[in-house]
Amino acid sequence: MSELRDAETAATETTAAGVKSARRAIELIETFAATDAWLTLSELHARTGFPRSSLHGLIRTLHDAGWLQVDPGGTRYRIGVRALICGTAYLDRDPIMPYVTEALEHVRDASGFTAHYARRNGADVVYLETRESRRSVHLVSRVGRTLPCYATALGKALLAELTHDEIDQLLPPAMPALTPNTVTTLAGLHAECTAVRDRGYAAEVEEGTPGVRCVAAVIPYRIPGTDAMSCSMPVDQVTDADAARIGELLVDTTAELGQRLRRAGIR
Repeated sequence: MSELRDAETAATETTAAGVKSARRAIELIETFAATDAWLTLSELHARTGFPRSSLHGLIRTLHDAGWLQVDPGGTRYRIGVRALICGTAYLDRDPIMPYVTEALEHVRDASGFTAHYARRNGADVVYLETRESRRSVHLVSRVGRTLPCYATALGKALLAELTHDEIDQLLPPAMPALTPNTVTTLAGLHAECTAVRDRGYAAEVEEGTPGVRCVAAVIPYRIPGTDAMSCSMPVDQVTDADAARIGELLVDTTAELGQRLRRAGIR
């Protein structure tokens, strides 16, 4: 009986160690994904607080599996190609993507500006597809780029799908500004969400990126909405009337897209 208890204890400890190691590996990958810089072991230790002995093993394992790449000197690391392979697999398996691509191209051609598709992930929006304007001035959001909901038209369109209490639970009372124009209080954000519900689309001017204004509308195929489309425009190339016209274009396009998705049984 004692031997059985000892075996069960050992198995539990092994499982706990494995779970802890897996969590640390995930956190390491997310740490690399959050920066453009090469990182040394010391920098990773400072950012994660993981023991150096654990870091050595985790980095070696992730590097051998293709999740990390190492510089020629063998002392600095960054995210590897395996992350891209697994990330694109997410998009390849999402049945909405062919429909979204067609809708983005329609918005891009009708507006003359770059169109984006994103999904809410907690308090952030993740860009999943982009169609760049043919007269682009490089207002491009990379696939996989993540921005806070409160600072983007895409995010505000999706936050407006939530209740007052749900927004309060999701976001802190004060939020860091990305630009001088960013709305950083819950009161201000609630006012923005009310305007989104009244107008049918979200709008922001230089809140997420200097020199850029955006409008966005939710794709109505889930309740609450999880996905939205937007259009990014240089502030010096559009008037308020232009932005409103493109906002209505997005409302019409996303409504039609939502109907197509529901008819296809995509939820």
